[in-house]
Amino acid sequence: MTFRLLDPTPSPEGAQPRPEALAHRRARPLFRDLAASAHLFQPSEALVEAVNVALALSQPLLLAGEPGTGKTQVAHYLRWYFGLPEDNLFRLDVKSTSTAADLTVSFDAVSYFRAANDPQATPDEKKKRHHLVPGPLWKAYDARGPALVLIDEIDKAPRDFPNDLLSELDQHEIVSPVTGEKKRAPNPPPLVVITSNSERRLPEPFLRRCVFHFIEFDEALVRKAVEVHLAATETPLDASLREAALKQFWALRDLQLRKKPATGELLAWLGVLAALPPAQTRGLASLPAEALPAVGVLIKDSDDLKQLKLS
Repeated sequence: MTFRLLDPTPSPEGAQPRPEALAHRRARPLFRDLAASAHLFQPSEALVEAVNVALALSQPLLLAGEPGTGKTQVAHYLRWYFGLPEDNLFRLDVKSTSTAADLTVSFDAVSYFRAANDPQATPDEKKKRHHLVPGPLWKAYDARGPALVLIDEIDKAPRDFPNDLLSELDQHEIVSPVTGEKKRAPNPPPLVVITSNSERRLPEPFLRRCVFHFIEFDEALVRKAVEVHLAATETPLDASLREAALKQFWALRDLQLRKKPATGELLAWLGVLAALPPAQTRGLASLPAEALPAVGVLIKDSDDLKQLKLS
């Protein structure tokens, strides 16, 4: 990665801007393919036990923890471990507007009314069931062979979202609210993995139907993530510089910050350190927090930045 494309120092008289420098910029390689890196994940004994309990009880596995602890990666790891096709992992990325229908089955009213008023539409196209839009859970019920459903970051959803799934998660059956059509899960039902960043508390009736596991943010987890990321992106980072960066990372997390840096911030910062000239990273381990190069990659709260200058 070429660094310092922006250099506002005075240029020689008559020099022209060089847009080609910006045009030829290359983004730093990222490694976010969770499916490709699934085999590198190393579950803890506690996580292994939680997975086995969820499988034995046919209950959803609810994974909580800070961002960057590998919660989403668990679903991809389980798909890889059990040898399921990639198409048998069905995913819902939860948003603030998500509803239970996004996971189960929704109804395309626009296409239905269009067909109902189309003289050339077939009788089957005029039926409501023809306009049902299956969600990930419905598709998993129809999958060939065992399937896995990932409901990612459920705490982003409105509060009614988890409460509207109680029957589906408990009875393994989906009922279309429009047609009354029922869809039963196969036996055994798909494994459902749900992730939460613990941004808000989930309803107790929902929690009672899940097997819960909290993934701790610990040194072994972070070191493994760093190792995998640097190898996958072929980031040239000296071992001593990596250790110095990790030392500073943990020192920052020990402070009482509003937004502690997580794995994502650390990996991005390592990429910046690898691109900087050696003179700017020399003595990194002993630098005060406010003097760290590109500290804005790690600290993303104005109050936290002020605290660094006072500490």
